[in-house]
Amino acid sequence: MAYLKRAHDELFRRTPDEQFTSLQTLSSHCREVRDQSVDRWELPEALQPASTSDYLQLGINGDGEFQMNDWSFGQLCRLAKLPKQTVNRLSPNTAKRVFFETLPAGNKPLQLLLRERQVRSIHAASYTRLHNADVLDVVEEFASDFRPPQKAATGGTGLYCGEQDMFCFLIDPSGWAEIDGQAFAPGFFIWNSEVGRRAVGIETFWFQSVCANHIVWDAVETVEFTRKHTTNVHEALSEIRGIIAKLIAKRDERRDGFVKVIRKAMQERLGHDVDSATLALIKHGISASTAKKAMEIAREQGRFTIFAIVDALTRMAGVVQNAGDRIELDRQAGQLLALAA
Repeated sequence: MAYLKRAHDELFRRTPDEQFTSLQTLSSHCREVRDQSVDRWELPEALQPASTSDYLQLGINGDGEFQMNDWSFGQLCRLAKLPKQTVNRLSPNTAKRVFFETLPAGNKPLQLLLRERQVRSIHAASYTRLHNADVLDVVEEFASDFRPPQKAATGGTGLYCGEQDMFCFLIDPSGWAEIDGQAFAPGFFIWNSEVGRRAVGIETFWFQSVCANHIVWDAVETVEFTRKHTTNVHEALSEIRGIIAKLIAKRDERRDGFVKVIRKAMQERLGHDVDSATLALIKHGISASTAKKAMEIAREQGRFTIFAIVDALTRMAGVVQNAGDRIELDRQAGQLLALAA
């Protein structure tokens, strides 16, 4: 089993304004951004650096000046093959003159993403955009049972979107099922950038716990898929849809199987009386003293079903101080429950 740190890493790089409390509010934000954004194709010569006393701006084909954010400014620097850190130290007017000298010419158009009077990104023609809202539409349609985990110690929600990218951490809090005698629940990370900061991707998994720093512990059956923003990037939506569908199908299959085992365990008796049930516990490797105590708890319920005795062992494990003894009791309880499988 592994531990997964994607959500942990996102937690400590996100500012409060990038956090969202629910998938619905995040999706609504991303749809608003998508609907307000426009792609424009312009030749390099259409980009005209401009400046005020405080800011470097970008004129676009006679349509006035546009502001740039940190990401699009960095892309403009790469386009001009200038170190971003060096340009940041220049006055806006000096930076304007430097860009006039260094921005390339050519007949290959550039793809600009604009929102109101701001340039969100600048790309070559080979880049294909996939909007965050389109990715989240798939999540909302096929993973409606999934929710963000508990808030992290810092207040992080697991749902983030900033000017550069989007990231979601979702789990199914009612999807617990048994895998090899232990309880696991399904979850996944999904991410995208509609301005080119990162590829689109998803990682699904089954986990046992999530800590206050959003580290996923004891993860198994991890599946990861990523796709770069090239010509066929929209095919990633079908891949993501299929991966989520497989996770949900496995969840339903395991959960139904787990329910059947529990139902059978609640009906099947381990013995007809205290003595026979105690002997059965000892036969399965449980010490005589532990078996006696478990039978005392089970007797309070007036029955000696497998489930009643497993429940007794689980209660005993909950008050044991030594971690090794607690794990051993949980293991023994799991083995007994397997008798009903």
